Amino acid sequence: MTVTAVSQHARPFLEGKLPDWVEPGWFASADELKALLPEVEIGWFDGAGWALTLTAPKSAPKLKWLNTFAAGVETFPLEHLRDNGVVFTNGTGVNDIAVAEYAILGMLVLAKKYDEVVRAQDRGEWLNDAPGKIELHGTSALIVGAGAIGKRVKALLAPFEVQVTEVRRTARDGALGMDEWRSVLGEYDWVIIAVPATAETDAMFGAAEFAAMKQGACILNFARGSVIDQPALIAAVQSGQLGGAFLDVTDPEPLPPDHPLWNVDNIHITQHLSGRSQTALFRRAAERFLENLGRWDRGEALLGQVDLELGY
Repeated sequence: MTVTAVSQHARPFLEGKLPDWVEPGWFASADELKALLPEVEIGWFDGAGWALTLTAPKSAPKLKWLNTFAAGVETFPLEHLRDNGVVFTNGTGVNDIAVAEYAILGMLVLAKKYDEVVRAQDRGEWLNDAPGKIELHGTSALIVGAGAIGKRVKALLAPFEVQVTEVRRTARDGALGMDEWRSVLGEYDWVIIAVPATAETDAMFGAAEFAAMKQGACILNFARGSVIDQPALIAAVQSGQLGGAFLDVTDPEPLPPDHPLWNVDNIHITQHLSGRSQTALFRRAAERFLENLGRWDRGEALLGQVDLELGY
């Protein structure tokens, strides 16, 4: 039997469906998870509190496979996992629907200046004209990071007739490579960021990139706050070089109440809520986990396996 630690949140979607070689250890609290760690071989620690989720792998000496529903994994102990031969799977493709829908929301908020409509309602004021008059129809978008989220965004933009170009690590199938996108930034009305957080993507958007973008273009970030030079972004929006920004992620998180990002017109901050804007997270993650348990047993490649050298 293989001891497996799994949150009670996933139990309704897994109980009765687990292979007979799995010995489930259900935990509902941090203390219950800590009691399981010495014997755990397969660990899915989400649900124990984020801090423990990140540190638990180092306290599980028999761990062979770590699973998470998180897509971004830069805060996990990647070096420890690599050095100890632990297979690591993340939640790529689990959150893509919710995050991609948030991306469309962000584009529409920026295009229609919907925040001004909401504020008018708060004041009880009847507006006689639309604050925002941009139509998505006929615009162009550059999606930097053509993973599961980026592909879902592209699919959702198709009915709006937005012309989409993807950026991948390596150019193929019509997508640009990571060494090509900067030269064409000025061609796009929207730049949507969905890259993993790595040393390579740290501050990949700064003053030079904002200056190269089409004047009035908007940027949306669903990656990590570290991907954007935030002071440079503030300057670009306040100068009018950029038309606005929609930030689901910031650096740091939570953003302090006195941080200047809060008070810039046309910068919208949504507190890293996009992936949480769903009720199906544990169900979808459990379905992936069950599929991977079968693959693990058969010695096949796992879905969502993290390259511990690249960090995603």
